[in-house]
Amino acid sequence: MTSRTPSEKKAAILKWLKKVGVWGFLFFLIKGLIWLAVGYWALK
Repeated sequence: MTSRTPSEKKAAILKWLKKVGVWGFLFFLIKGLIWLAVGYWALK
């Protein structure tokens, strides 16, 4: 197992973020907002 330097870890994270992109971010944002709305509705 190789150990990565901090700069390699940062590069790997940036590569992953570019892969996921805006659509991935929006998906998880909307999913989170829906769960908040469901929780609010259930407690109301």
